[in-house]
Amino acid sequence: MSRWLERAARFRLIVFYGAGLAGVAFLLEWMGYRQAMRVHSSEFYVLVIAVLFAALGIWVGHRLTPAARDGNFVPNVRALDSMGISARENEVLALIAAGHSNKMIARQLSISPNTVKTHVARLFEKLDVASRTQAVRKAQMLDLLP
Repeated sequence: MSRWLERAARFRLIVFYGAGLAGVAFLLEWMGYRQAMRVHSSEFYVLVIAVLFAALGIWVGHRLTPAARDGNFVPNVRALDSMGISARENEVLALIAAGHSNKMIARQLSISPNTVKTHVARLFEKLDVASRTQAVRKAQMLDLLP
């Protein structure tokens, strides 16, 4: 039993000295922190603000970025109907999005280039855009294109 008491006494002594050393180390660190805050306070506040704005930017970017779509794209039929976009105009729009020129679209759909120009002009009117890039972007926003 005395051996057990001796070990317990040593353990208490070690814990006491360990707590004392930890307290002294904490006190030294606190004093160093206070000195650093006096000397570098403006840099610290700038860093804190920069970290907050970076976190805010990441959060806003995550909220505003659309989620990735799965492989099964279903076009927005309501938008197609409400805008009066025909099936052929939708085909032309898809080929525009693929980067094809009017001549390539005409060959692929077996229609004349003038008909393609007419479809493109009608798409611009219906989508209320002025360029092919704007048409593709707006169609993607309306879920007309994947």
